Amino acid sequence: MKMAMEIIQILIGVAVSALILLQAKGTGLGRAFGSTAYHSRRGLETLMFKSTIALAVTFVIVSIVGQLVLK
Repeated sequence: MKMAMEIIQILIGVAVSALILLQAKGTGLGRAFGSTAYHSRRGLETLMFKSTIALAVTFVIVSIVGQLVLK
């Protein structure tokens, strides 16, 4: 059980790191191609942003549950 929780934490951690790195700091996917006007997240950017938050929350929950259950 402990090994499974550790593997899940590693997988979620890698996924969160990858999503964060895919989101270029200060520029969205639309601005990367020359748009300089006000920009809101749309499409893939919104999905990546919400997925990053969801995975980060999941990581914290899995970590807390792992500590409480496996103590």
